[in-house]
Amino acid sequence: MPLKNIRVNSTQADGKTYEQLRLECLQKGKLFEDPDFPAVGDSLFFSQRVPVNFEWKRPGEICKDPKFITGGATRTDICQGQLGDCWLLAAIASLTLHEETLKRVVPHDQSFDRGYAGIFHFQLWQHNKWLDVVVDDRLPCVRNNLVFVHSADNTEFWSALLEKAYAKLNGSYESLKGGSTMEAMEDFTGGVGEMYETKNAPTNLFLILKKAVERGSMLGCSIDITSSAESEAQTTTGLVKGHAYSITGVEEVNYRGAKVQLIRVRNPWGQVEWNGPWSDNSREWSAIDSSEKNRLLHNSLDDGEFWMEFGDFKANYDKIEICNLTPDSLSDDGSKKWEVNLFEGNWIRGSTAGGCRNYIDTFWTNPQFKLRLDHPDDGDKMCSVIVALLQKNRRRLRKEGLDMETIGFAIYEAPDDQDHQGKDFFRYNGSKARSRSYINMREVSERFRLPPGNYLLVPTTFQPHHEADFLIRIFSENKAGAMYPPKPNPPEEETDEEKGLRRLFEQIAGSDNAISSLFSRKEVKFDGLTLNTCHSIINLMDVDNTGMLEFEEFKVFWEKLKKWIMLFLAYDTDRSGRMSSYELRSALNAAGMNLNNKILQLLGLRFADENFDIDFDDYLTCIVRLENMFRVFQALDKQKKGVINLNMMQFLMLSMNI
Repeated sequence: MPLKNIRVNSTQADGKTYEQLRLECLQKGKLFEDPDFPAVGDSLFFSQRVPVNFEWKRPGEICKDPKFITGGATRTDICQGQLGDCWLLAAIASLTLHEETLKRVVPHDQSFDRGYAGIFHFQLWQHNKWLDVVVDDRLPCVRNNLVFVHSADNTEFWSALLEKAYAKLNGSYESLKGGSTMEAMEDFTGGVGEMYETKNAPTNLFLILKKAVERGSMLGCSIDITSSAESEAQTTTGLVKGHAYSITGVEEVNYRGAKVQLIRVRNPWGQVEWNGPWSDNSREWSAIDSSEKNRLLHNSLDDGEFWMEFGDFKANYDKIEICNLTPDSLSDDGSKKWEVNLFEGNWIRGSTAGGCRNYIDTFWTNPQFKLRLDHPDDGDKMCSVIVALLQKNRRRLRKEGLDMETIGFAIYEAPDDQDHQGKDFFRYNGSKARSRSYINMREVSERFRLPPGNYLLVPTTFQPHHEADFLIRIFSENKAGAMYPPKPNPPEEETDEEKGLRRLFEQIAGSDNAISSLFSRKEVKFDGLTLNTCHSIINLMDVDNTGMLEFEEFKVFWEKLKKWIMLFLAYDTDRSGRMSSYELRSALNAAGMNLNNKILQLLGLRFADENFDIDFDDYLTCIVRLENMFRVFQALDKQKKGVINLNMMQFLMLSMNI
């Protein structure tokens, strides 16, 4: 079935499209040279110098008659080179089995003949966007041979150019070392992945795989390793540990009066194969119907592809990855439409990077999203939902010393009374569902069956204080709602407390019976308060814009100050004069200021130190400025719609005074 038309965004820094760049090159009579991914060592490696003398050559310099695709794109077009990206190759091999998807990722109207300008393009999914990735056709070579992915036909170049586009998207070729087949599958399809462990798989795993193949899903499998020494080690049965394979077929055959379940697997290396029962030349094939044998072995003559009995497959392989191409394919009967909800967020040190449930003092500060399940599945009392948590841009960040964070999530039954749950809620309430483990992969996804109700989804890194951007995709029968921050509560009405206050005011006020920030700073210093904090206090309470506090204004401030000091002391448990930035949300909530994660993250970055602490001076500056912002906004929002309009001068005036 043809795929839907999609909006595709250019990745070029100058915003130009493939067609614009190709036309420019043709008009100038020049071959394209990509300024965003130049033919230099940094495009190859970021952690080491180029180990050999690489040459960047165009296909026309490698062979006489280069072709983009020869006789259709097939699994034999993908041979691994000197780069540990077999996970990517396994995904490309699976991609060739899905013609419509392949044509989207690898537009077939490209060639080295008419209209050739040294430029090619590929469409890849990244963080919920389809991107048109443009590359020039200069490829790294040693002694006129391609170093990385290549085709068995040395005149065919689509797979090498696709690998280059993927390397560009992730920053370098080296960034492609090590990974999960699922990651590349999702980038080729925009689909959602599921993972199964063969040793703990459901009893209907064979049926799940059979339906997945029939639905056009992309599948991969691998054998775990216990140490780095086992990586790419070959077993006596011809399988390779730590290597990414693709699953290309699932069948049942009649064998000596019984049904036997078979699974077809491909090794991207294209050479090393399983040599046990049901391998290409095994005696089992002589005991089945000849037409059945010819049908199944016809597609297994290519080196690297082989059949296995399903029991042997489960005994030898450890993990299976399935990438469902569309949400519709996730329903058991293929008829239900799944709703897709997307939420983006960040884990920021000092505010929303709370770590997993082991760190109860900060766990509650992680972003929280609400999910509502209303209608159970047909004939059932449970609701099906798939949650996929994806961390963004981690391969590209490798050159900055960052790698995949260890991530996971938990789902809690959500009370109706609060939008953001505090520490005590998570201390005394267990999760209703959670990711099976925390793992350092780009995406963690799970399928759940939950009773109807309101739920709270909490995505986290394993350790607190670890920063990353993330995307959550939720597939459910009905729309899932994000948790939006409530409208800010107005500050409470102030109470009068005049006894003794006038004497204190007169002690610190000047001859004009008013307090200015300059006077208070130089003559009677509030212990530890900076001039900036004093300015903020004056700006908050100076309702008549004189730049000074008169008694009535001071009186109101005094009441507020007492409340703020009590709040600070409540969270400064060791009386060190500092509070944790993770507690800022609770302190501000208690002061009547409910803020969303973005604002809290900015406050944490602005006011917390390197130990994620906020001293009293910064705390007071923060809360005074927020109070002032609330007051000014509410004064301007005369119709109480939560929206105000400002001209330039009004905006500048407010910015200077807040």
